[in-house]
Amino acid sequence: MHNKIYWIILFSLLAAACEQKKETTNAGENLVTEDFPFHISYEKPDRPLSAAVERIYDAYEHIRPEATELYSQFRYTKLNGFDYNGGDGTITRRDPSKVIFDNGKYYVWYTGRKSPVKPVGMSRAKEATDVIPSADWDLADIWYATSEDGFTWEEQGIAVPRPPKPQPGWRSVTTTDILKFKGKYYLYFQAFMEASGLRGDFCPVSVAWADTPDGPWHHTGEIVIPNGPEGSWDQYSIHDPYPLVHDGKIYLYYKGDFDKRPEFNPSKIRMQGLAIAENPLGPFVKHPLNPVINSGHETTLFPFKEGVAAIVQRDGQEHNSIQYAKDWVNFEIAAITELLPVAAGPFVPDAFTDTKNGRGITWGLSHVINAGGNWRHTILVRFDCDLSQDVDDQDMKGHYLNYSPEYLYKHGLIVKQKERIRQQTEEL
Repeated sequence: MHNKIYWIILFSLLAAACEQKKETTNAGENLVTEDFPFHISYEKPDRPLSAAVERIYDAYEHIRPEATELYSQFRYTKLNGFDYNGGDGTITRRDPSKVIFDNGKYYVWYTGRKSPVKPVGMSRAKEATDVIPSADWDLADIWYATSEDGFTWEEQGIAVPRPPKPQPGWRSVTTTDILKFKGKYYLYFQAFMEASGLRGDFCPVSVAWADTPDGPWHHTGEIVIPNGPEGSWDQYSIHDPYPLVHDGKIYLYYKGDFDKRPEFNPSKIRMQGLAIAENPLGPFVKHPLNPVINSGHETTLFPFKEGVAAIVQRDGQEHNSIQYAKDWVNFEIAAITELLPVAAGPFVPDAFTDTKNGRGITWGLSHVINAGGNWRHTILVRFDCDLSQDVDDQDMKGHYLNYSPEYLYKHGLIVKQKERIRQQTEEL
C-alpha cells in the first residue's frame, strides 16, 4: 500500500515538472516563468507571447525568411547590346515593361529618349523646348528590344512614337507596360501633354494596340484611364500602368503622385491604385478602396498562388517589402528585404493566363538612375531572384548584404549636416 502511494506521488511530481510553470497576477494574467525555447517551434506556441513574436507567427508565411516563398535577395547583371553614347545623358532607357516570350524570343518595351542634349532638370523646366528635355523621361518615345537569352538584347526601334499635338502623349509617351488579351497586344503608357516640372509630373494614361508584338502599333489617341476629380489622390498623375488578367478581366494597377506640400518636398509618399475593365480599351472602373497599396515608387506585380504579389520599393512606410493580396485588393506584407529592383519589369509567364495558381518570378529587367554618377543618365539592367513556387534557390535567400566601406562612404554627410554637428559640438 505504501509503495503504491509512493509511485503515485512520484508520477505526479514528474508530470508537474514537465508542464509549464505559471504564476497568476492580481489581474488574472498567466505569466510564463520558463524561458523562450532555444529551438524555436515552427508552430505557434500555446503560451503568452510578446507582440513581436505573435506577429512572426500570425503575419508571415513562415518564421524563417529563407523558408518564405515571397522572400528573396536580388542579383544584378549588366546587359549586352545597348549603347548609351558614353553616358552623356543624351540617350536614356528606363521603366521597362514586363518581359514576355513570343515568336521564340523575349520582348521588352521601355521609355527611350535620344535627344541632342541632356535634360535640364525638372526645376528648370521652363528652359525646356521641343528639342531640350526637362526630365530624363521628357521628349521620349516607346522603344522595344528582343533577346534570345535575356542577357544580350537587340534594340528594334520605336514601337509607339509621340503622336501629333494635341493628342495625349504629344509631349512624351513613357513608362509603358504590355498586355496580351484575346489574341491582341496592348501597350498602356503615361501620356504627357506638358514638360515634366512645369507644374509637377502630370499625366493620364493612353493605350496603343497591335496584332503582333512587332507591331505596327495603333495609338488610339484617347485617354483610357483619366485622372481623378479635383481633390482626389490621383487628380493630376496616373503613373506606371501595369495590367494583369484576373477573373477574365483586366486588372490594371497604377501609381499616384500626390500629397504635394511645401514642407514635404520632395514627398516620401507614393501609393498605388487599381482600375478594372472587361475590354482592354475600357471603360476602366477604379476600385472603391483605392489606394490599395500604401507604398512603393514604381508598380510591379505578378500572380502568385490564388492572389497577386507586389514588389514595393523606395517610398512610403512599407518600402523594401514584398506584399501579397489573396483577393487581389487587400495587400499585406509577406517579406521585408533590400536592394529591390527599381521600376522592375519581370518575366511573368502567367501574367495573362488568368491563372488560379500563379507560379511567381525569377528574373526581369529594371532600371538604374544616376548611372556613372550622372543623375540624368539611366540604364536598363537585369535582375534575378527567387520569388517562385518552382524554384528553391537558397543562394537567393541570404538575410543581409555586406557593404564595403567604400560603398558606405558614398552615402556620407552633406555640408549642412556637418555644420549642424559642428555647432552641436560647440554648444557642448
